[in-house]
Amino acid sequence: MTTTVEANRRPDYDPELQRIADYVLDYRIDSEAAWETARLCLMDSLGCALLALRFPECTKHLGPLVEGTLVPQGARVPGTSLRLDPVKAAWDIGCLVRWLDYNDTWLAAEWGHPSDNLGAILAVADHLSQRRLVRGEAPLVMRDVLDAMIRAHEVQGVLALENAFNRVGLDHVVLVKVASTAVAARLMGADREQMLAALSHAWVDGQSLRTYRHAPNAGSRKSWAAGDAASRGVRLADIARRGEMGIPGALSAPQWGFYDVLFSKTNRDQALKPEDARRFSLPREFGSYVMERVLFKLSFPAEFHAQTACEAAVALHPQVKGRFEEIERIVITTQESAIRIISKSGALANPADRDHCLQYMVAVPLIFGELSAEHYEDAFHAAHPLIDELRERMEVVEEPRYSRDYLDPDKRSIANAVQVFFADGSATQPVAVEYPIGHRRRRAEGVPALEAKFRHHLATRFPPRRCEQLMALCRDQEQLEAMSVPHFMDLWMI
Repeated sequence: MTTTVEANRRPDYDPELQRIADYVLDYRIDSEAAWETARLCLMDSLGCALLALRFPECTKHLGPLVEGTLVPQGARVPGTSLRLDPVKAAWDIGCLVRWLDYNDTWLAAEWGHPSDNLGAILAVADHLSQRRLVRGEAPLVMRDVLDAMIRAHEVQGVLALENAFNRVGLDHVVLVKVASTAVAARLMGADREQMLAALSHAWVDGQSLRTYRHAPNAGSRKSWAAGDAASRGVRLADIARRGEMGIPGALSAPQWGFYDVLFSKTNRDQALKPEDARRFSLPREFGSYVMERVLFKLSFPAEFHAQTACEAAVALHPQVKGRFEEIERIVITTQESAIRIISKSGALANPADRDHCLQYMVAVPLIFGELSAEHYEDAFHAAHPLIDELRERMEVVEEPRYSRDYLDPDKRSIANAVQVFFADGSATQPVAVEYPIGHRRRRAEGVPALEAKFRHHLATRFPPRRCEQLMALCRDQEQLEAMSVPHFMDLWMI
């Protein structure tokens, strides 16, 4: 009997890893639109974090793993007095930014929230800057933070363009972990070999399933999963900076790599056939495309596929208030992605379940003319049985054009339409909204709304004088970029 022994030749790093590494290390960002949008994203993300501090289910997760731990040059958590090691600080900041599903969004074959990476970026930048000051060196400035945000948005967003991780059951926070690893390693001063090693570990690391985002298992893990991923990115970057070897074939290794194990059509009883193998599609070069086109949630703390449906429901509220008992049916016309992700019937178990229910997010503004984070809480839901009564009368249908325009790179619409039919045979006109106010196509009207949202969130945590100081700073691109990271973080502490 003879056997074939393959030579144990260590391969080069997968080309996909090399493309990411070379972009993160070497690309020069010269897009004014990207720098400006990064500033807006920073404002919006920190505002969302402050608002989340009002919710005990979020704040119970914050703080050191060992109570009373003191960390010299610890990274600060905005809106608190916490100083933590950068790994836990990344977790806490990421959890706060993401908790209410109110931060920025990217929609393509895969979905996600690129500002989820801010936890890793701020934690590492603050900790490193404080260490530099102790050594008598210059700290990082906020332009370095905005730079890292643009790169993290790009890595996460371009990987999402044509690669549907959701189709194989993986959660989009895998891309947060990869992007956070990359930018954290860059901030830490990684060379190319260390960057490649860090990225390889991010791909072979344990990856999150989407179980907690879908009925009947939707729950609050979806609100802290991104913070967890950002935190893991910091840890992996640190491991690589210490000289840990990488895994060059992390993606492509036959049978054992990410592609064969998690990204391809597999049969547990047979070896993977060549025609079933899949690799990432990277349809464009990395640059600043994603930051320039990122979507902001400006009107509603709601899963983004429902934003325009909520806007349509608010517009219909004056026509239906006082006539709820007369409603025979409500038709929601939407895109395929919304149907797959957030259309659900039956009992809703918790706030996280409700903010991922298209019908719930239409019913509340139809009844009350608004939708806020408090409208998802258990007590509010229990007090208003009319919400579920309206949900039972809803029909959700796909409009093929909406689905096509959703994936069209020149449009990226997130369209919904709502129409209400009454028992007497009358009906409202259908109200269709194709682009939410946070879309690039509505940026001119979106910026004032973003600033108003930010001002409101500041007021939930800080006294008026501090609010005005932070408002003025975050509106001034030049002043913000020049400010040292430690000085900036000082302003956000209580």
